[in-house]
Amino acid sequence: MPSAFQLQCHLVLIFLAASKGETRYLEMRDAGEDDPFLLLSEDLKRELSAGQIYRRSLRCIDMLSIEGQFTFTADQPQLHCATFFIGEPEELITIHYDFVNIDCQGGDFLKVFDGWILKGEKFPSSLDHPLTTSQRYVDFCESGTIQRTIRSSQNVAMIFFRIQVPGNGFTVTVKKSSNLFPCNVISQTPSGRFTMVIPHQHRNCSFSIIYPVVIKISDLILGHLNGLFLKKPSASCAGVGDFVELLGGAGLDPSKMFPLADLCHSFHGSAQMKIGCDNTVLRMVSSGKHINRVTFEYHQLDLQETETRKENSIEEFCFPSI
Repeated sequence: MPSAFQLQCHLVLIFLAASKGETRYLEMRDAGEDDPFLLLSEDLKRELSAGQIYRRSLRCIDMLSIEGQFTFTADQPQLHCATFFIGEPEELITIHYDFVNIDCQGGDFLKVFDGWILKGEKFPSSLDHPLTTSQRYVDFCESGTIQRTIRSSQNVAMIFFRIQVPGNGFTVTVKKSSNLFPCNVISQTPSGRFTMVIPHQHRNCSFSIIYPVVIKISDLILGHLNGLFLKKPSASCAGVGDFVELLGGAGLDPSKMFPLADLCHSFHGSAQMKIGCDNTVLRMVSSGKHINRVTFEYHQLDLQETETRKENSIEEFCFPSI
């Protein structure tokens, strides 16, 4: 059976990849009820391509992967609500308050968080985000009209809110913009291919896949400067300013996961690892002195997959929940 972490994630991380037609989630309601996670039909795709703005109401716990205007109206006191936004890896998310009617003095709140937070664990972690934890929260009750538009630093963001008076609520418009150098990413799907590039920036970037996966690194360039590869020590990655690490764990925060492997040598070829953890993260640490790049692909680990591969691989660390 899935772990508690996966059950919670599957309730809010639908990873529907609407344009790809994928739907993978744990149903919260009867099959006859309307889908709370926006499966894009062909008619809706045609409407959106014609330039129309998509509009719908929000539920107390919701997930969005599409641009549009969204409204929440409380039909009863709602004390613990959240909406999770996700885009493609190369997208940033902008949330704009069109209308807000809440009772800040009476204990209501409406906050945007730059990233995702679940059970106290954050993505990106505090080690990987350019802002401090306090700066990642934007509280409408404190900022009001001063900051009605908030843009994320990566492809995920969220709002969480408490509205106690029936009839009160808010409306937001969600848009996406291009990110030339995606850094911290949560994958919408259990399989894919991605190239992460950090161009002379002192930062850490994590790519999170909330599935047990087989991950294969096919190209790694570290310490690339003026067309030359800098020689790295042969012992380990200890003390090296630029390296890639693979992490596995049962939570959302990469800084709380188990280190599975370190890679601090440039190579062209294939390095593969089977990771049966609930969450797999590829994390690049960059000193800012060089242009670093890593290309990798991944697919969901088959529970029946037991065959030992003869190619360059690293033994699996943890196994999927049974």
